[in-house]
Amino acid sequence: MFDFVVIGGGIAGASAAYELADGASVLLVEREEHCGYHTTGRSAALFSETYGNAAIRSLTRASRRLYEAPPAGFSEHPLLTPRHVLFIARADQAASIAHLSEIFMQAGGKPPRVLSADAVRERVPIMRTDYVAQALLDETSMDIDVHALHQGYLRGARARGASIAVSAEVLNIDKGPSGWRVTTAREQFQARTIVNASGAWADSIAAMAGVAAAGLTPLRRTAMMLDLPDGIDASSWPHVIDVDEEFYFKPDAGRLLASPADETPSEPCDAQADEFDIAVAIDRIQQAADLPVRSIPRRWAGLRTFAADRSPVVGFDPRVEGFFWLAGQGGYGIQTAPALAKVVAALANRRPIADEILEAGFNPDAVSPARSGLGAAVHAEA
Repeated sequence: MFDFVVIGGGIAGASAAYELADGASVLLVEREEHCGYHTTGRSAALFSETYGNAAIRSLTRASRRLYEAPPAGFSEHPLLTPRHVLFIARADQAASIAHLSEIFMQAGGKPPRVLSADAVRERVPIMRTDYVAQALLDETSMDIDVHALHQGYLRGARARGASIAVSAEVLNIDKGPSGWRVTTAREQFQARTIVNASGAWADSIAAMAGVAAAGLTPLRRTAMMLDLPDGIDASSWPHVIDVDEEFYFKPDAGRLLASPADETPSEPCDAQADEFDIAVAIDRIQQAADLPVRSIPRRWAGLRTFAADRSPVVGFDPRVEGFFWLAGQGGYGIQTAPALAKVVAALANRRPIADEILEAGFNPDAVSPARSGLGAAVHAEA
């Protein structure tokens, strides 16, 4: 009998297990041979306090402290390294640039720099000056070392006494007088509380437990590596994002990591790159930049899972005792993990959320599974 069985070994489950194991017995269950095989292991994670909706931005602000000063022994390497973000806009995207400027103003801190097309080309020499009409440079953003963060949480969870079961796909969940019984491909476990951190499979896990769906939608995102033109060193380039997120690219290990920023609805699966999305990405990038593409050394895809309002779903299910949601983080699960895991530990143990998280603007009602409209149609039928 565990206090908590956390289902899903990605960044959400690993960080939750770490925080919950500080004072409770925890089992982390992962269906794959290695934790983080799906979305976490395929992320081009960016730390940006202007990325996402209001709930995401507040959790990101609250996460900065751990990223900048992790616990002793958490990671041998810095979790963040500087990587400016350059938001570019065509002439017809002026309203989007104005909206983004407002978000920066609301966030406080250092405002972005406004760059001309020539200044953009100075930083990213392949950009077409006849394409870029306006640009904003965010000098506060960072690259996240996803592997170091994920492994730090897994290692720390074990150090706090958590157990981790891999190759343990959940086959059945039922509830008895003493709590939950979770049957996996390997063995059976019991828990007082289930934490559903299963990403794209979160609604499926809920159904297995007899819990109404939250109405989550997995969306496929395609990514690829592209070779740079001969003689170009892009290591100091910013992360370039179309202001409406029609595409992005960033330096990565001597190449460019690129994406059309697609959001194609998908069933939960081991997502694969689609040739059409690859072609769209190349077309969009080549309209904006002088980048010949002779081959694609690597391509992949991942699933980013959202609720209808694009805020995470975090907290006890309002109808089924002992079932705790940790899902719907979309593409922001890594940058928000430190704060969100602390929120999970507080709510799951029915303790107050830390002041530093609330002071960052976080409103727990915005992520509650009981919030208005979330899974309303499903609940009405149940």
